[in-house]
Amino acid sequence: MSSITATELKTNLSKYLTLASTEDVLITQYGKVIAKLTSPFQDRVSVAESLFGSLPQNTTLEEALNERTNEI
Repeated sequence: MSSITATELKTNLSKYLTLASTEDVLITQYGKVIAKLTSPFQDRVSVAESLFGSLPQNTTLEEALNERTNEI
């Protein structure tokens, strides 16, 4: 994860847009983080990776769907 100032972002916007496709970029102003530039695709990948392995290996898709439906 990179951290840059708002002034640096303004000066080199295209560079940081390209960088944001592969990693998060924190934008600071007066030494405090004010924003995060990130790829929407990366967020979905992170969520999917965090769910990987959350169900026991012997659980069927039908059992998982039934459990989810019962929780709602």
